[in-house]
Amino acid sequence: MMQLTQRPCPAKSVSRLNDAGLPPLLARLYSARGVERKEELDYALSALLPPEGLRGIQEAAVLLADTLAAQAPMLIVADYDCDGATACAVGIRALRAFGGTVDYLVPNRFKFGYGLTPAIVALAAERKPALLITVDNGIASVEGVAAARAAGITTLITDHHLPGDTLPDADVIVNPNQPGCSFASKHIAGVGVMFYTMLALRAELRKRDWFASRPEPKLADLLDLVALGTVADVVKLDQNNRILVHQGLARMRAGKMQPGVRALFAAASRDPMKASTFDLGFGLGPRLNAAGRLADMSLGIECLITDEATRALNLARELDRMNQERRSIEEDMQATAALMLESLGDNTANGVALFDPDWHQGVVGIVAGRVKERLHRPVIAFARSDNGQIKGSGRSVAGVHLRDVLDLLSKRVPDLILTFGGHSMAAGVLIREADFERFAAGFDAAVQALADEGALNPSLETDGSLAAHEMSLEAAQLIEREIWGQGFPAPLFADTFEVESQRLLKDAHVKLTLKRGSERYEAIRFRHADPAPDTLRAAFRLASNEYKGVASLQLLIEHWEAA
Repeated sequence: MMQLTQRPCPAKSVSRLNDAGLPPLLARLYSARGVERKEELDYALSALLPPEGLRGIQEAAVLLADTLAAQAPMLIVADYDCDGATACAVGIRALRAFGGTVDYLVPNRFKFGYGLTPAIVALAAERKPALLITVDNGIASVEGVAAARAAGITTLITDHHLPGDTLPDADVIVNPNQPGCSFASKHIAGVGVMFYTMLALRAELRKRDWFASRPEPKLADLLDLVALGTVADVVKLDQNNRILVHQGLARMRAGKMQPGVRALFAAASRDPMKASTFDLGFGLGPRLNAAGRLADMSLGIECLITDEATRALNLARELDRMNQERRSIEEDMQATAALMLESLGDNTANGVALFDPDWHQGVVGIVAGRVKERLHRPVIAFARSDNGQIKGSGRSVAGVHLRDVLDLLSKRVPDLILTFGGHSMAAGVLIREADFERFAAGFDAAVQALADEGALNPSLETDGSLAAHEMSLEAAQLIEREIWGQGFPAPLFADTFEVESQRLLKDAHVKLTLKRGSERYEAIRFRHADPAPDTLRAAFRLASNEYKGVASLQLLIEHWEAA
């Protein structure tokens, strides 16, 4: 049974934010998210944490500057998700603007798997780079870095994932989560780490008078890419990340963005002049990710690094086609997962592991996420790989650190897990197919051991009720322009309504007219076909719904129960 709770909202911070000039609704919402002073909402670039706080970043800047000076070739090894693609694009665009010779290589997830493996190093070595740069991967690539060193190739690791017990023997590592790094924003995405590395490189080049004879690039022009990768990777939006996202969105709304980003907005039928975190997370991000899930992320990277508008649009349309194919595959997999869950009945585990031999490797993470939302449990979904092995992609809930769960299981049963990695909310794992049942039982036990109290009880945290004057299109538009995301959730309200009318749309969504007092509201609940009770208590978001150029208020319902 879903429990609706209300976020605490300290009156003192509400008053302080009100006195500082914030609209009353925003003052209340920000206070409930831990903001105490208006200065915490300063999203100017000058408020960013300085690059010097990242361990290894000065050494990285010197290494990159020396490589540029020597006119030596560089090769970026990217990850195959949106964060990896945007991080690669930031690196390619910045290093080429600095005058460097740089190309990229992104592993095909089905052939090579994740990260800088010895096989990827062998492939990279054919291009004869002097320097290998990883983005959004590499912190666990002990064997790959050793292979690069044996081949005489220098390595620079830029990553944000949690390290294992042993760090790779790279020439330089830039990762806020490596031991000894004091950088305050531990949740920065891979694209953020690469952006910071480019900032440090530019500072080093300034010391060397590099720009005396060439134009100095404006790295702020890359913030649209940083915002996209940060939101799509669902990292916690601490103040530093909110600055990066705010600055990127501001550029999009001003029409200043890479041709590929503009093309992705067009392919998603969204208006960049009204760009929001929702657009990035649910419109652009999935289209980029579709390339890595179904084929090769090179298509997505090419979209982000081309300067030709027509080519960018053609690539974005192909990414959109792939995303539609991904949706079709996902629907079939979701149906299979639903049957599996029905067979479990009330015997749902603390941690759920699912496997079907016909599932698609690139889509299991989405299936895990959907099942996680349904059960409010950590879920890992597996698909077949090679050599009798299966690959799992997992999603977790607040209060259960997924990578720690896998780490505990690997220690409890040392011969079970072949490889694993990730962070608190998402992780990947490789096991033998014959060990699936053993893994499922061990995963359940490990989740039970590490879950915070109450973490597995389904609940929705809301911002409470809204006054009649706050239930407005203006309030919806005000909220939509702010920065929301992981760890800084978009406002969710709760109230009781009478249902005046309801109908089913496309056999999948319920469209309603709700009444509260003398006011009526149009509402919709997506991906839910069951009828609503006559009187309901709903958890909902305010949204601006535009039809034929006219905007109106719509309530997006996430949950209801009979009142």
